[in-house]
Formats: sequence, structure tokens, C-alpha cells
Amino acid sequence: MPATTSARPVLNWPLMENNILREDLDALIRYLQQPEPMLTQSAQVRAFEEEWSKWLGVRYSVFVNSGSSANLITMCALRELRGPGDVIVPTLTWVSDIASVLQAGFTPVFVDIDPHTLGMDVDQVLAKVGPNTRAVFLTHILGYNAVNQKLLDGLKAKNIPLIEDVCESHGATFRGKKCGSMGWASNFSFYYAHHMSTIEGGIVSTDDPELYQTLRMFRSHGMVREVNDPAFKENWIRRHPDLNPDFIFAFPSYNVRSTELNAVLGRAQLPRLDVNNKLRTRNLEAFLGGLDSKKFRTDFAVEGSSNYAFTLVIREPDPEYRDRVQTAMREARVEHRRGTSGGGNELRQPYLRRLYPEEYKKYPQVDHVHFYGYYIGNYPALPPTRIKELTAFLNSI
Repeated sequence: MPATTSARPVLNWPLMENNILREDLDALIRYLQQPEPMLTQSAQVRAFEEEWSKWLGVRYSVFVNSGSSANLITMCALRELRGPGDVIVPTLTWVSDIASVLQAGFTPVFVDIDPHTLGMDVDQVLAKVGPNTRAVFLTHILGYNAVNQKLLDGLKAKNIPLIEDVCESHGATFRGKKCGSMGWASNFSFYYAHHMSTIEGGIVSTDDPELYQTLRMFRSHGMVREVNDPAFKENWIRRHPDLNPDFIFAFPSYNVRSTELNAVLGRAQLPRLDVNNKLRTRNLEAFLGGLDSKKFRTDFAVEGSSNYAFTLVIREPDPEYRDRVQTAMREARVEHRRGTSGGGNELRQPYLRRLYPEEYKKYPQVDHVHFYGYYIGNYPALPPTRIKELTAFLNSI
């Protein structure tokens, strides 16, 4: 008979803890105590964009109200600048990645995952690049770097833009370069559960000046007055002499601006991001090193990783054992999410099953994570003794 969980400890392990500190709130209070603080998008947003670009190692960044909005305007800009076609996407990602591809009018082309990175299988990506491919939209899952030189060289040779979703992987690197600095565009999220938080918020980063100006317009109703390059703006004004220059709407767009308050929080948090990431990496190595590798997968590609969550993937497809693991974690109050990022195989979700009813059956690697993979919270304040307690608990199941 399998052991029950009744004798095991109650760990009280949340997904995230203390991600917005008292010092962040104090910075916000100081800002609000000014005689007439600006609240809508203004100087604080511009300063945060500049500081973030410097940290990432890119020329431009556009701050928006969520990572999902960052995905949306990136796909809209891609459609405007590159035209309609296909976008290669992962089967393991957050819903807004694939939703933004659909919303911008592209056709998603799916690939399975590499079980060592949880990102897209690079060989499958390159095999599916075709004449209608407009971009590869890659997700760095839960802090693992998902690019390699073969992918970068292959896309460059075929002149296919790489778009990086780095919402879950702030600070992850490949050969010394930060993820998010290697593609045509990159998207980040500052949701509460991620490496740093503006409560809600996201950013798009790029080195491409035309893309940057296009993103600035898509962020705010498609208005040309949002452009900050005089020559770029003048070109639009000259082509539309019958319009008030303050009200030229170049695209049928959205309002996804963020606020000065969110930017103040981002500026307060950014200086400690690198230090916190080192602690998270230390924690991940201790977690994977403490797991029983006969029960759980421990051979993840940790080099350059920056994980805000622990990846727990059961090694063999055993439904009975999986159910015991889930029950034990619930009883011990270990908060977790099955399927890891986005709940697992996106093709099993209703919004995609309606469009591609049988497609979900073709991707065995992501299906294993869908049914036997989890993530558990990893935050800087975790002491090593707590991680040992967690791994001992999991190994005892």
C-alpha cells in the first residue's frame, strides 16, 4: 500500500512571496506626495524604458500595461511591417502568445518542445520554416534559455525574424547575452509572480528603429503623435496634409499604455533584479540537485537560466503516482500549477481545439509535461534549509 500523506509536514509554500517590498511602496508614496504628481504616462515611463533598455542591452523599449499587451502590439507591428503569413509558435507557452498571433491575422504553425529547456524543439522549428513564415515566436519557459546557435544561424540565413517571449525569464542568458536581446523584438511581463513586478505591466524591446516607432503608435491608438523621431513623424504628416497632425491615426490600434505609478515601481525594483536572479539560480540548482532523479526529471539545461519557479516533472507517465504527488502537495499546502507554463499543451485548450481539433495529438513531449509537469514557487528569500525540506518531502512520496 502506498504511504499516506497524513504524517508529512505542512510546508505552507506559496507560488510567490514578498515580490513587492516595503521599499517599493515607500518609493511610490514619495512620488505621490509631490505637490502635483503626474499619473498618466510621462517622464517616469520614459526613464524606466531607458533604464530597462540599458539593463537588457538594447536600444529601445516600449512600456505597456501587461506582457499580453506587449505580445499583441508586437504581432500587430509584425503584420504591418512584414505582411500576413505564418508564425511558428510553441505548444507550451502562455495563452496570449498564440492569441496575439491569431488576433493579428497570422496562421500559427506549432512545434513540440525540447524536454531539457521546455522551449521549442529547434530542429522542428527550422524544418517548418517556409516561404510564408513571417517570424518565429519563441518562449523562454520558466527561466530557461530556449535559443541555441543553430537556431540563431538558421533564422539569420533565411532572414526570418526571431521574437522572444521572455515574460518568465528575466535575466536568462545565452553565451553571455541576455535573452530578449538576440531577436528582432522581445516581450517581458512585470506581473506580480514574475522576477520583478510593477503589479501589472509589460515591455517590448528592440534594436530596430522602424519597429520601435511603430510600437509607440500601436501602444496608443495608432496615433502618429506618439512617434519621437521627427523625420519619421514628418513623413506621416506630409502624406496626410488634410489632417490635424495631432490626430493622425495610422493604424486601427489600441490603448495599452501603462502609468507613471507602475513605472515608479519598476524603477524601484530593477536595481535589485540581478542580485535576486542569482539567488533564484542558487535555489534552482539546490532544488534539482536534491530531487530523486529516478522519480523526477532533473536534467534541465540550467546554464544561463534565471528561474522564478521550480520545475517538477515526473519522469515516467504514471497517472497513479501523479495523483499521489498532487494530493500530497495539496495536503502539505505546496502551491503548484500542473502543466507548468500556461497549463500545458495549448492545443488542448478550447480556443485552439475549435480551430485545430486533432492537432493536439501530434506533440508527445509537451503532452508529458501537460499531464506530469508542475511548477512550484522560487523566490529570493528562500533559505537552503527550506529547499532541502521541500525536496525531502517530494522524494518521500
